[in-house]
Amino acid sequence: MVRRLLNKIAAPIGGLHEAAYWLMLLTLASQVLALLRDRTFAHVFGAGQILDLYYAAFRVPDLVFALVASLVSAYVLIPRMTGSSDEDTQKLLSQSITFLVIGGGVICLVLAIFAPHLLFLMYPEFVNSPHREGFILLTRILLVQPIILGISGVVTSVSQVHRRFVLYALSPVLYNLGIIIGTVGLYPLYGLPGIGVGVLIGAVANVLIHIPVLAKLNLYLTFSWPKWKTMLPVVRDSIPRSLALGMGALTTLALTILAGRLSAGSISTFTLAGNLEAVPLSLIGASYAVAAFPALSASAGKDRGEFTRVLSSSGRHIILWSIVSLGLIVVLRAHIVRVILGSGAFGWNATRLTAALLAILAIGLVAQGLVLLFSRALYAAKQSWRPLLYQVGGFLVTVLSAIGLLYWSQVAPSSLDHIAVWLRVSDVSGQGVLLLALAATIGQILLAIASIVALRSVAPGLAGTLLRPLIQGALAALAGGAASYGVLYLIGTVAPLTTLFAVLSQGFIAGMAGLIVALAVLALLRNQEFADISSALARLAPLQKILPPSAEEPVQP
Repeated sequence: MVRRLLNKIAAPIGGLHEAAYWLMLLTLASQVLALLRDRTFAHVFGAGQILDLYYAAFRVPDLVFALVASLVSAYVLIPRMTGSSDEDTQKLLSQSITFLVIGGGVICLVLAIFAPHLLFLMYPEFVNSPHREGFILLTRILLVQPIILGISGVVTSVSQVHRRFVLYALSPVLYNLGIIIGTVGLYPLYGLPGIGVGVLIGAVANVLIHIPVLAKLNLYLTFSWPKWKTMLPVVRDSIPRSLALGMGALTTLALTILAGRLSAGSISTFTLAGNLEAVPLSLIGASYAVAAFPALSASAGKDRGEFTRVLSSSGRHIILWSIVSLGLIVVLRAHIVRVILGSGAFGWNATRLTAALLAILAIGLVAQGLVLLFSRALYAAKQSWRPLLYQVGGFLVTVLSAIGLLYWSQVAPSSLDHIAVWLRVSDVSGQGVLLLALAATIGQILLAIASIVALRSVAPGLAGTLLRPLIQGALAALAGGAASYGVLYLIGTVAPLTTLFAVLSQGFIAGMAGLIVALAVLALLRNQEFADISSALARLAPLQKILPPSAEEPVQP
């Protein structure tokens, strides 16, 4: 029975429609497991120094992963593997893995040696922490992860080419399971390094799940010295995307460093709020961006009208559904955080502060989704360096805004007080982290605007097509948010919100009421995107060709 199940999981999926739904189902499972991971962290550690140390330790390995592991990008490997002989594929993959192990290994080894100096240069507030040694060892353990995940990215490209989409989509599920095992089972025995071991267990599972596919295809990967002729085209084509990913990781690192200089728990609440906001971003922005990429690639440079139509359609859907989500998130933010994170050591003040951060970050949900889409459009249009330049600009805007806002809050404290009062956290300590979320949102909005401007040459008239869903989505979000708020007010006295079931029930009822009202408004406005979704669901039409998310995307810690 077990063997039949394993064979079913590892079997190729022939139908595109079936593959798409398997991917969506397992992506949702991965998101649920990621939320369970965060709930475990919140329950065990709360928003305090231990969780701050864990997230801080992750940032340098994340940067290495983005800069080094993504140099052998799946976007570059898959086209080279398609149609190639088994011998050529084996050489390409073997040399790519060796390149990762040698190049990335040297960088990670150097960083591990100098880890104490580097860490306490970035996070001086942790120098006297009682968990100092565990923090250093955790970082050194996590520096192994970029190499393992890089290898995983190489072998998962084989699964994608041969349509083993179930195995591909299971990888992040196993990764999060490893982290949960490390937190629940190994942390009590070994402290912070135990969580790092759990991370490595999840990363190794990412690789091992694909070994049967390699064996069945007779692709036995060996240590093979990278040849200049083979690796130069791969690395050359991967550099723009790798550096762009690196700038995103660098921005997160910079904000984490600034958060570390605020009160204890600031890194934790900021990261947890970002992880919560990543769920609708993945389900809306990332989904449409990924689905549109093949069509954009096929029409780029050949049919400008089709290119603009696909880009506009995807952008309009991202804008509409992201704004509707924003309206519900702002109203239900406290319920969302209480249900997912409000457990154990995660106290009420941490819940309120995380909810406020979630509201601010959600304002940038539209911009983040559009950035994901527009960057792929620029890659498809053979303008690979532009996303990197804009990411550099976004980094500068975000970091300078964060520094400026923090300085201004010292000069004029009332400015922060107004934000705290609006978000109902005026009596909660550690409000300065709200300014980091505001800076991140400002950076994403400006990055999206710059990308729209850049696309004028390849998609003329694009910006004008995005205005209608922006206005109609805002109207629907306002109506839906008002409906949710009204329901919360009406049923707020029915039962005390002292249990998980009570909070979940109230939030679910209010959320469904808000969603129904928002959809009704869209129907009354005869919104085209709503009509498109309704028609697609009615016909259950096969989805357009999709491309699974790139294996080199940094994993949320």
